[in-house]
Amino acid sequence: MKWVEFASNFPADSGTSLKALSELNEDLSKKSVILGNGLKISEADIVVFAAVHSSVISLSNSDRNKLPNLLRWMDYIQTKGDVGDAFQKFLLEKVQFEPPAAKCVKKVEVESNAKKTDTETKPASSSDVDLKKKNNTGVKKAAADNQTSAEKKLPEKVDDKDKDISVSLLKLQIGHIKKAWKHPSAESLLVEEIDVGEAKCRQVVSGLAKFCSPEQLTNRLVVLVTNMKPSKLRDVTSEGMVLCASNEDHTVVEPLIAPEGAKVGECISFAGHDGKPEDVLNPKKKQFEKIAVNLFTDDKGVATFKGIPFMTSAGPCTSSIPRATVK
Repeated sequence: MKWVEFASNFPADSGTSLKALSELNEDLSKKSVILGNGLKISEADIVVFAAVHSSVISLSNSDRNKLPNLLRWMDYIQTKGDVGDAFQKFLLEKVQFEPPAAKCVKKVEVESNAKKTDTETKPASSSDVDLKKKNNTGVKKAAADNQTSAEKKLPEKVDDKDKDISVSLLKLQIGHIKKAWKHPSAESLLVEEIDVGEAKCRQVVSGLAKFCSPEQLTNRLVVLVTNMKPSKLRDVTSEGMVLCASNEDHTVVEPLIAPEGAKVGECISFAGHDGKPEDVLNPKKKQFEKIAVNLFTDDKGVATFKGIPFMTSAGPCTSSIPRATVK
């Protein structure tokens, strides 16, 4: 199948991948999904979505602006498709339409010379003056009503709480990867069995196949988001998200490194953020996405939220990639 081959051979380097994304963008210019003419999402959509996701996430704003059809399709798949929380959702910036201000056009009345002369020479009666005042009052009241109506129709301001959402909503725990294997039907995905100190290990699907082998992940300590809503990705259940660091062009990606001595199952803490985590994150509120924009590694590779380290009982979590994004 053409699209399975496209996904399997999708390039990792940013230059070549941008060219491939441009071709996909062109192909999507006349249809909503990859196969067929309707809106039904097929396995081809999911396979290609998984293959291109990391490259699209790392695109600059200028490059994204060149791929409107691709971004529209990505947003449709992440909203309507069965991809769950295995992939970070990106916020699609939608241009707001602002109608042009209405122009005030003066009404020109053409009067006959005879009527003009009559108006100029005839003094206004008291009833005419009263009528004029009444009309002026009505015009002013209508203008005031229109202004009030316009103010009511203005869009509400974005809640300031969304701009400064707390990392304490996330439940981040140290997990131990017992084993890892390739996803049975998606070459870009890996499946991990992770111990977080619960009675049963969690199964997690990650888009790490291009960057890590199953052997490299086995017996590794990682940072896991454990309060995400469980979901299926290509028929495999995922019960969390492994947090990873990525360089700017997304050619190097690795799971965050938990310090030696960190205890399996212990929660990551952040100084000054002592709130209680959500029992289950609400995907519709995009809580993780709003927090993730402030997750980075510093110049020394320490993982931080707005400069505050990811702390465990044994020290901070780190990465070999300095100044990286964390997702």
